[in-house]
Amino acid sequence: MKEKRKKSEKPSGSRNRNSSKNSGRKIASSSSSRVKAQSVKPEAKKLDSSVRDEIVAIILIAIGVFFIIAFQTEAAGTIGLSLSHFFKGMFGFAAYILPYYFIIYGVLLFMRKTIHVGIKSAVLLLIIFLMISLMNSGRFINDTVLNQRFWNIPVYYNNGMALDDGGAFGMMTGKLIVKLIGVPGLYIFSVVAVVICLLMLMNTPVSRFLEKAKERKVKRDEFREERAAGKQRQRSIHSDDMKERTPAHSTAEVYAAAESKGYGDTGITARQKKILGYVQDEDIASGKVTDGLDFSLGEDRQKSGKKDKKKMKTTPVDTFDITDQESSYQCEDDDVKSEGFGSPIIVGGFSPKMMEEKLTKAEAEKSMLREDDFNITTSSSESYKFPSIDLLTKAKKKGTNPAEEENILRAKAVKLENTLHSFNIDAQVTNVTQGPAVTRYEVHPNSGVKVKGIKNLADDIALNMEAKSIRIEAPIPGKPAVGIEIENDRINMVTIREIIDSAVFKKSESKITFAVGKDIAGKAIVADLKSMPHLLIAGSTGSGKSVCINSIITSILYKAKPEEVKLVLIDPKVVELANYNGIPHLLIPVVTEPSKAAAALNWAVAEMDDRYKKFAEEGVRELASYNNTMRNKGEEEKVMAQVVIIIDELADLMMAAPSQVEESICRLAQKARAAGMHLIVATQRPSVDVITGVIKANIPSRIAFAVSSQFDSRTILDMSGAEKLVGKGDMLFNPLGSGKPTRVQGTFISDEEVHDVIEFVKGQVEKAEYSSNVMDSIERANTPAAEKSERDLEDELLPEAIELVVQAQQASVSMLQRRFRIGYNRAARIIDMMEDRQIVGPSDGSRPRQVLISEEDLMNMRDNTKDLEQE
Repeated sequence: MKEKRKKSEKPSGSRNRNSSKNSGRKIASSSSSRVKAQSVKPEAKKLDSSVRDEIVAIILIAIGVFFIIAFQTEAAGTIGLSLSHFFKGMFGFAAYILPYYFIIYGVLLFMRKTIHVGIKSAVLLLIIFLMISLMNSGRFINDTVLNQRFWNIPVYYNNGMALDDGGAFGMMTGKLIVKLIGVPGLYIFSVVAVVICLLMLMNTPVSRFLEKAKERKVKRDEFREERAAGKQRQRSIHSDDMKERTPAHSTAEVYAAAESKGYGDTGITARQKKILGYVQDEDIASGKVTDGLDFSLGEDRQKSGKKDKKKMKTTPVDTFDITDQESSYQCEDDDVKSEGFGSPIIVGGFSPKMMEEKLTKAEAEKSMLREDDFNITTSSSESYKFPSIDLLTKAKKKGTNPAEEENILRAKAVKLENTLHSFNIDAQVTNVTQGPAVTRYEVHPNSGVKVKGIKNLADDIALNMEAKSIRIEAPIPGKPAVGIEIENDRINMVTIREIIDSAVFKKSESKITFAVGKDIAGKAIVADLKSMPHLLIAGSTGSGKSVCINSIITSILYKAKPEEVKLVLIDPKVVELANYNGIPHLLIPVVTEPSKAAAALNWAVAEMDDRYKKFAEEGVRELASYNNTMRNKGEEEKVMAQVVIIIDELADLMMAAPSQVEESICRLAQKARAAGMHLIVATQRPSVDVITGVIKANIPSRIAFAVSSQFDSRTILDMSGAEKLVGKGDMLFNPLGSGKPTRVQGTFISDEEVHDVIEFVKGQVEKAEYSSNVMDSIERANTPAAEKSERDLEDELLPEAIELVVQAQQASVSMLQRRFRIGYNRAARIIDMMEDRQIVGPSDGSRPRQVLISEEDLMNMRDNTKDLEQE
């Protein structure tokens, strides 16, 4: 037993020793693991996949935003412009969807917890984009396109850049599909592909979407029933309260009692009172009725039915203030006072005595303005007389009935509101302003209505209003409303006499003020070139550019004397401005040759530099200060006139001498303002090769007439809108400093009026005295020596090249390239110079040219040249 105990105890001791050894091993292993852990600790952590996806999403969204800026504007730099041209050339109008591809994919990366995002979703989105490009191309594929050459890539690419077709990819792929399954098959194929891609992308069956739609419809019906029950309860409370009222009260007392009892929200607002004929007597007496034609076509009025319609018929006319196009013309009716567009038509409400007093005041003010008409003090041209205002045609009175016009506007306003309501746009027409060419309906959207939602309905509104085209101004500057401009059935002419005979034109002290036209509210619009200081006029043929230029020149003839303003007229079309030859305001005869036009612009640049040198000598900064200094010194002969340079068609000049014309216009536009020189540039081709970026950047004031495309509008104004104009003088006027362009109906001046004014001005001088110095300068610049091109200029290597050719008795471009280590272009120019000097013969194909002189002839020519130099 003892031995067994010892044996049993021995293993225990050995177990303890073994356990201690094991524990030692464990401690050693733990220490080694700690060392390993410490050695692993410094290693960098890997980037989490979610963080990586968010970084990629941010980059994709930024790329999408950059593409939107590049496609919509020119502010994205050279890379943005190149990308814009490439994608438009490849996919046409569908390229505008491409930025949203990146944005959507970036958003999906952010939402990857709910939507699976990977290469598959990227490919599906790409397929959707290509299918949309195909559908866009289907609009342009017809029999003519199908009969064209299949690989017509350059034409499709250029048309795609101009948004005139579906781009190179869309047209080529679309033509292939159309030849196989036709245009309807193209649309069916594209739509089916888009639907399949969307289903694969969302990974949700259509039945689930239908179930959710049914659930939403049930909830919507329950909400409508609850709201209808609430309104019925309010109606019953309101009817019980109305029974307690005394029926003998007047309308004003009823509204006073309603307000005193706290029924301010009974549904009939002050604006509705006015329209429905409930205007209070004290409101009429105190003049609280607001200007403009106000409308309220809400639920209360629609529920009132026939009763309200009867009240509409019996509504007194003096409770409405409406801006009417006919009010700009002088009315002879005793009971109508007219003060121009935008002024209220007030019929009745005035005694004959009050009307006589108001008319007497207006006539006195008008006669006072006529006495001070163009009263300009000058020293040298006392004999010059300004043209009489009677040379211009008066505005014809229109035989329209104001009441009929008001009813038409009222009906159109109701129709417009109903149209907006049909598209779930909660808005009211609050004011209507009828101008010469368009009528603006001011729509006030309720809170929560997006302005973009109204702008996107432009085509639908035009369809429902039976309008040719509409323009939406959102919002109207200075007003919490959206302006919907609809063309009038009849465009009323704004004569130049109305503007020149207006107070705003007569009170302008600038000698280069010109008549622009009338805005939608009927306000006379004039502009001062001094503050503009240069003007760009562009529009399609027949839109009113030439009439606008004639109006500008006529305005200057009515405002300035010949020694105060000088004109330089450049007319490459020959027939537009030639009739102004002979007027004393011209500095030189009308320039019609493109080469002379470039020389005239070069003279203007030299004159500008010369004026600045004189300013520096006198220590002044601008023309007005210099002229005052000269007058104070008694040196009247040194007083300088303002110069207005008018180019009627820039496109012809840009074709003849683009670099010279662009450089001259750029220099004048940058520096000529303080020198008293101003540019007016007009063109009927508003493309980027005519109105270049350099010209547009230096001419901030623009007038855009009707153009054919949105692209042309963006070229002129850097925004769309001019493509919506109706023509016949309808313009967007955007002077320097204005936030948004103003829609103006331009002044009209007939050829007979222009002829009469010119003949009157010409009749005051026996013969026009042009500046001989300027004419000589232009002629010298226009001589054949000055007209030589770059290849005719002397090259410093020409003498050595002549000597080499004569010695070798052969001439070729490659020989000159090798010997002088010059490029092909320069070597070819030197050969051409030698041909002009009859040193070498004409080109004979691939063989070297023949040398026409020998070494002796060359030596004799040099000796003769030295003798001439010595003499």
